[in-house]
Amino acid sequence: MAYEVSYPQCQTSIPSAIRKKYIVLECGGGEGFEPMTFSLEGRENFDLKTFRENLKSKYSKQYVSLIYGYTLKYSYCFSQPQKLSELPTSIRSNVLKAMVNLSKFLGCYEDYKLKLKNHGIHWSNGETSFNAFMRITNNNQSTLGLWYKSAQTILRDNEKLYLKFALMTGLRRTQAKQAFEMIIDLAQQNRLNEFYNSEIEALEFYRYPEFNRKTKKVYLSFVNQELIRQIASSQYVSIFALRKRLSTQKQPCRIKELRSYFATYFIKNGILPEIVDLVQGRIEAKNVQLGHYFKISDMKALSQQIRTVTDTIENCLMCGTEKTLLTV
Repeated sequence: MAYEVSYPQCQTSIPSAIRKKYIVLECGGGEGFEPMTFSLEGRENFDLKTFRENLKSKYSKQYVSLIYGYTLKYSYCFSQPQKLSELPTSIRSNVLKAMVNLSKFLGCYEDYKLKLKNHGIHWSNGETSFNAFMRITNNNQSTLGLWYKSAQTILRDNEKLYLKFALMTGLRRTQAKQAFEMIIDLAQQNRLNEFYNSEIEALEFYRYPEFNRKTKKVYLSFVNQELIRQIASSQYVSIFALRKRLSTQKQPCRIKELRSYFATYFIKNGILPEIVDLVQGRIEAKNVQLGHYFKISDMKALSQQIRTVTDTIENCLMCGTEKTLLTV
């Protein structure tokens, strides 16, 4: 099947040489203002709002916006996949993912995959063995404690609490923010027990589809009740405002590094790598060891073991008493 994207006058036109079968994008506004539709010859129109909802079922809100925007901006890569190789490596993988999602939505993924193969286009995130080696050996976690300590004098109480929550759970930045806000919301509705299991002192993310997407999943986080109580009485956090407050004091935003420190600290303190993978959402069905042979017989005992480690992680980070050798 040969496709083409035709744009409104405000956009750049596609060369007329390939205008046979086409998809028309009628551009509209942002979310909630999508008069956009896909018109495909021989098929019914495809509403871009429906396409966006399809993306929401698989990815986080922020990533949906990224993929959706790339779908519109680089839609010519759908009919001309060879153009993907001309894009900067920093965005190429995400643009390819946008085109693949579009092809699956339109039901022509196999056809598009063949085109990619014929043009020698394949997945790549730009990571090489050498880059991985440099990332492992040249980490800057030795200064993370100083940054964390400085942040305590700059940020507001709810922002400092958010940092502590991110550190003690090892969650990704957006996951930590989403969970932080869910705790506040559910506590106000007297429904916190739906999310937080006080018996094993754990947040049960697996109950919520938004945390069990195709990628970047999270299932369980062990958190002591006191921290949950503090968050429940706190306020929402704006990452933009937090970053702005730090930059005003010439401090970078290093929230992402807390996840790495968490994993390193756990392994150095005797927590099995399989457990670290479990609490950080890295469970793969193809992992035979983790998926078939690794079993947890006593969840309460595991919770106690993990919380014993997390109870000391913040002080050790700020005091620099743990010398980090590896970045996991």
